[in-house]
Amino acid sequence: MAKLSFAQRFKNLFSSKKIDEEFFEDLTDALVEGDMGAKMAYELAEELEKTCKSKKITEESEIKNELKNLLLPYAKSCEFVPEKGKVNIYMMLGVNGVGKTTTCAKVARLFKQKGENVLMAASDTFRAAAEEQLELHGERLGIRVISHQHGSDPSSVVFDAAESCRAQGGGVIIADTAGRLHNKENLVRELQKIDRIASQKADSGCYKKILVIDGTTGQNALRQAEVFSESVGVDAIVVTKYDSTARGGCVFSIGKTLGLPVLFVCTGEKYENIQPFEPEKYIEEYIESEK
Repeated sequence: MAKLSFAQRFKNLFSSKKIDEEFFEDLTDALVEGDMGAKMAYELAEELEKTCKSKKITEESEIKNELKNLLLPYAKSCEFVPEKGKVNIYMMLGVNGVGKTTTCAKVARLFKQKGENVLMAASDTFRAAAEEQLELHGERLGIRVISHQHGSDPSSVVFDAAESCRAQGGGVIIADTAGRLHNKENLVRELQKIDRIASQKADSGCYKKILVIDGTTGQNALRQAEVFSESVGVDAIVVTKYDSTARGGCVFSIGKTLGLPVLFVCTGEKYENIQPFEPEKYIEEYIESEK
């Protein structure tokens, strides 16, 4: 049986309980079930209980509003605007299986629609399926894909993409990368080399690292964010697979623990299923939407 969303569990609390200590204990459990993480869930419920007591709040709508206010600092949005006439590189990070390659295509399409010169770099050279998938996306979208032979140096792909982009007068490079966390040491070395090349080849201030996380994986997403932040640094995250099975609390725990903003939310497989992150809307759906 599928877990209930946090909003469903939260609503159930009001239907069967008065607003007392037990209510807030059960709220903690609901937040954990909503992928918040135990430590943050406890702290948040404790803070909400203090606020409700001090303000003498007992109504469902008021309690929900207070919770929304407590969550808002941990849900930050951001926007990356490529600089015209310069080489902008966006390195897409994430473990295998989160939808990273498809997200590369979605992001590339968005920038192409805004009139940018866009290239995609197939830097996951050890996974033939990733290269083939990216090239297929490129054909469908009319976006050039830079790729090398299977097993070649991933950083050389980014190097060549940057050289090509500069020769064309600048633009945006969306670089797909590997995500083999089961072989973490090798992966970290590989990503750090790509990171060095990308930081050298991109123009000043035009290089960003974007972590793709699966919205259905709960606190695993936080652990992944910690690994990539420690290894190469992360500037923003993209949440994929945010649908009826995603409870969404990982965004808040990542925001609280690492301070990372969210760039986009992806709600399906189609190219158009990607939207800029809207904190208030996201929080509203987390608390109110019975997905």
